[in-house]
Amino acid sequence: MIPQHVSIIMDGNGRWAQQKGNKRLFGHNAGIESVRSCTEFAVEKGIKYLSLYTFSEENWNRPQEEVEGLMNLMMGAIKAEEETFMKNGVRFMTIGNRQRLSGQLIEEIETLEKKSENNNRLWLILMLSYSGKWDILQAVNKYKEQLLSGKLSGEKPLDYSQFENFLATSGIPDPDLLIRTGGEHRISNYMLWQCAYSEFYFCDVLWPDFRKTTFQAALDSFENRNRRYGNIN
Repeated sequence: MIPQHVSIIMDGNGRWAQQKGNKRLFGHNAGIESVRSCTEFAVEKGIKYLSLYTFSEENWNRPQEEVEGLMNLMMGAIKAEEETFMKNGVRFMTIGNRQRLSGQLIEEIETLEKKSENNNRLWLILMLSYSGKWDILQAVNKYKEQLLSGKLSGEKPLDYSQFENFLATSGIPDPDLLIRTGGEHRISNYMLWQCAYSEFYFCDVLWPDFRKTTFQAALDSFENRNRRYGNIN
């Protein structure tokens, strides 16, 4: 069984670079090839949604040189992959708090989002300046705004499906499989609501070394899981 939505926490770029005697940014640059490989593999396997934890809100606390370098890498990668996305039917989008992103990066993102919006073979979703707590909080604030504006009455209790409409991931199915590379066993404030019933797969491979064989191992593990959702079957 192929999961509909696979999400990956791409961890280990900095450690990979340091092991090779280079600066952390060298590892982030190398990780772009892993993104390319995994996107191609997701298309091959018929996965419909691939979301990548690209940059968390907490990552803004990293040294300015690294943050600026990461943003420049993202702009370059977005431009470089445009033709490939269009050729392979990949719809590109980002999810996260854009308030701290540069105007230039936002323009690049919105241009590719618009250009690829009719592609439907794979949704490639970059979680950029994102955190699970931010997502839940902004959903609460959206709900509050609609109450105050009179668009919602508030007479009935808010249910799960209604609340999910206010999340930044509204319209995107929750991840079936969450992969984390780099040997850590935590989800680091990532899609806290959406991953309630996701299957987790942790591996020691550092992100720049993550390729199709490792991705396939995660899919093989997922295929052997029994997803009961609280039932006994």
